[in-house]
Amino acid sequence: MLKFRQGFYADVRVEDRYTTSIRYRDGSLEENRSSSVAGAFIRVFDGKMWYYASTYRLDELQKKLDELYDAATPDFSVYAHPAVQKFQVHDKCLLRFADDCVRHVPEEDKHALLKGMFGVLGANKYIKTYTATYIDKYNVYEFWSSKGSHIKHDFQICGAFVSASFADGQNTFDHACSFSAPFFGGLNADGEKVKAMADEGTDYLLNAVPVTPGVYPVVLSPKVAGVFAHESFGHKSEADFMLGDETMKREWTIGKKVGADMLTITDGGGEPGSGYVPYDDEGTKAGKVYLIKNGVLAGRLHSAATAADLGEQVTGNARAVSCGFEPIVRMTNTVIEPGRQSVDELFSGIEHGYFIKDYKQGSGMSTFTIAPSLAYEIVDGKIGRPAKIAVVTGNVFETLNLIDGLSDRCEQFSFVTGGCGKMEQWPLSVGFGGPYVRISAMRVG
Repeated sequence: MLKFRQGFYADVRVEDRYTTSIRYRDGSLEENRSSSVAGAFIRVFDGKMWYYASTYRLDELQKKLDELYDAATPDFSVYAHPAVQKFQVHDKCLLRFADDCVRHVPEEDKHALLKGMFGVLGANKYIKTYTATYIDKYNVYEFWSSKGSHIKHDFQICGAFVSASFADGQNTFDHACSFSAPFFGGLNADGEKVKAMADEGTDYLLNAVPVTPGVYPVVLSPKVAGVFAHESFGHKSEADFMLGDETMKREWTIGKKVGADMLTITDGGGEPGSGYVPYDDEGTKAGKVYLIKNGVLAGRLHSAATAADLGEQVTGNARAVSCGFEPIVRMTNTVIEPGRQSVDELFSGIEHGYFIKDYKQGSGMSTFTIAPSLAYEIVDGKIGRPAKIAVVTGNVFETLNLIDGLSDRCEQFSFVTGGCGKMEQWPLSVGFGGPYVRISAMRVG
């Protein structure tokens, strides 16, 4: 039992992280490892300054905590500090995955999931090399604070990532697919998605046509719409970039019109998936935050410090990539909410444009860019030939206002590879998604 001293605020978070990583290249095993690492992050606040420590010696938690106390100066009014007042108090144990944990799945079952894909990949004469990777993660977090919190919760994700290099003479193309689930039994291991990826990659290799650069109407798939929301607006919603900047505070006033009337974007960590964060690393319970509601700036993402600075409520978005780092403001699961049109209706109004189905990467603050990995022409309201597009780009706020169609179908995505990067903390697990999104004008090149 940890002993907290009077005159300080303190919290301690302990993490036990288990992971498996298995990779085959062209049917031969390249990597097969699992690990379990436990560590802790400890911090003390004396009303003026934060003091931090990180350790992988869990038997030294009290010692490390006492060392931080000794370095600080007690202030018996510290609980009146605005940031300390924002810290919530919870006593909760929420272990959603312990009874069906990936730790207990036989290793041969994880290998078998990958091996079931080899026949499809090896049978395609245009695939010259491929990799198939299985990853799972099961993390248990425990949090104590001097205000009285004691929280224990877990996180789990598992899945596979398959990438292939296609070639026809000098013509080459790289394509990939992934799938994930909170539980191993929920993974689709029948190979249909991998076959679809192989067929799609072959079609693109043989039939893709160059794009004529210009401004076109564009439809984003739910996956691309999700990364667009994450990159173009999600990072702008992380409130720490506003601290100490009065100009930014004025420019980002709640209630400001920032997008089309039909546009609503939310963030929340409450649902299982790669963005699942039921309690953040400051002990704040997850909630659903409206970032944009009906085209109007409705909220932003907070830690206790940013919420206190801006006079707003904490949102459950103080997150650290591991116990080696302090929590900073980060997204969880960022989603564009669906509209009322069918997918066919979104496409039907476009005489000539492009459908962006998948992406290699995306980035953006004032200007965003998405590098498509898979795109198609739209001709007379129908999907046409695959198209070679290097980038789609635009001004964030102009583009948000040019959204003129949202499908009634919405998809959310989780990922076992990669993650979000911010400052030195990468990769952090996040999720995103949305409907099919039609934008009346985007620069395509």
